[in-house]
Amino acid sequence: MKQGWLCILGCVGVICVLWMEGMTGRAGAAQTPGRVLKFAVHTSNLGSLDPHILRGSQDYTYADLMFNCLIRYAPGDISQLEPDIAESIPEFKLENGRQIWTVHLKKGVLFHSGPDHPAYELTADDVIYSFKKLADPDFSSMAGEYAGMTFVKHDDHTLEIILEKPVSPLFFLPKIANLRGGYILSEKAIRSGGYDAFLAHPVGTGPFMFHRYVPGEKCELKAHAGYFRGTPKLAGVEMHFIPDNDIREAAFVNGEMDLILGVGEPGWIERMEKTPASVVDVFGPGFTGLFHFNTSIPPLDDIRVRQAIAHALDRNDFIKASSPRLVVPVQAPMSANFMPGGLTNEKVTALGLNFEKDLEKAGKLLAEAGFPDGFSMTLYGSEKRLFRTGYEILQRSLKEIGIVVDLKIVPHSGYHQMIRDNRNAMVLYFTLRPNADTYLRGFFHSDAIVTSGKTAYTNFSHCTSVDQLLDKALVEMDPKNQIRLWEQAQIKILHELWVYPLLDIKYCVIRKSDLDYGHDLFNTLAGYPQFDERTAFVSP
Repeated sequence: MKQGWLCILGCVGVICVLWMEGMTGRAGAAQTPGRVLKFAVHTSNLGSLDPHILRGSQDYTYADLMFNCLIRYAPGDISQLEPDIAESIPEFKLENGRQIWTVHLKKGVLFHSGPDHPAYELTADDVIYSFKKLADPDFSSMAGEYAGMTFVKHDDHTLEIILEKPVSPLFFLPKIANLRGGYILSEKAIRSGGYDAFLAHPVGTGPFMFHRYVPGEKCELKAHAGYFRGTPKLAGVEMHFIPDNDIREAAFVNGEMDLILGVGEPGWIERMEKTPASVVDVFGPGFTGLFHFNTSIPPLDDIRVRQAIAHALDRNDFIKASSPRLVVPVQAPMSANFMPGGLTNEKVTALGLNFEKDLEKAGKLLAEAGFPDGFSMTLYGSEKRLFRTGYEILQRSLKEIGIVVDLKIVPHSGYHQMIRDNRNAMVLYFTLRPNADTYLRGFFHSDAIVTSGKTAYTNFSHCTSVDQLLDKALVEMDPKNQIRLWEQAQIKILHELWVYPLLDIKYCVIRKSDLDYGHDLFNTLAGYPQFDERTAFVSP
């Protein structure tokens, strides 16, 4: 078991080596009296107040502040997994072909008080309830990842999670960690007041507790005095929704915000680095961006049309739209920069699957498909700069081969809903997931096809051709063979052109220099630098 855990750390460590920036956010000075930390994100609202229904990076940020999981990635350093509300990293045993993970819970972990109940101690019942809810597609955006689990409660602080089909720790542990969805909710709060009441006033165990949510404006959280790691040094946290980059920047410069999510456009980092008493943090691992071809919407069901679109695009156009300190081109469905199993750009090019821009070839392919004069389509793009810019570049590029795109920009949460409702012929999506199986299965397994898959998730292309390879990789215990299967799946995905890979992009934020995160900041999956009970404002 110990050997398996070391394997996990080694795999995750690949990410750390590639992206470690050494950005600390540690001021090393005396703490000033606690105050509310105000930070601004680049969306107009949250997608959901239920941490089991995540619709964008802003939701991951909110969930990270309010909830806990059995284990967690150490704040600011995803190379380290550590216990959260569990006493230790769970271990497993095999009995009659079943895999049994034993979980020992910490005592004294308190849920926030709610509108109609006081704080109370988390028990195994809450854990079991939460994982059953996670497996319910009506109340979870990732139900497929939690299907098939059964549970045995031994006492209030001990339970077993049972899998009929054993998996490696590399696959299981991220499911019970933060930043994917394994957040533990209050069974009492949901059952006593009802689900709608929970959405109106969510209850967690995290360092900050819900106070007020004003859609389109802000989400206010206050310090959880009963937090099991200690009362936070901040009085609270306010997440402000400011999608307009200029307004968000002005709010920071004017002192209205203590931190804002940065802008990837060229020159922004260099300009903001000149702001007095401020620090720009660039950190990874960030996200991989792909354009998914929705083959359920004609004429994208014709591979010749997809090939024509690919040959109309130039990755350099997308790269130039962002700071060179943040982006690198990617030619594979899963980046080799982030996790084992990704394909390198060199390998993709050697296979002739990099789809260089060639307008003449694109025109011939369209004509062969029956569209010598092109066609038109309506696409929805997100308000986020990276998404909006990506769709605008796509729109300009396709115009060169006669494809007219009617582009409509919508709020980011609305964009996520539309693409999950199967309304976009081309879906731009940026993400990083804990391992290759979760990443590839979520995007390319037929079970994950949006609206129609058995465990509908993020298969926006309606890919159906790599199920066998992904299923075989799931149960393969030899890491080398797993990687080979994942690579084969990606080569097939490129041959059939289910997606057009774009780029990897890192995060950037600007903060006031007196803001101390309380941890070194190397990398994070949470969509922001992470604030917890140690975060504070410090005197010079």
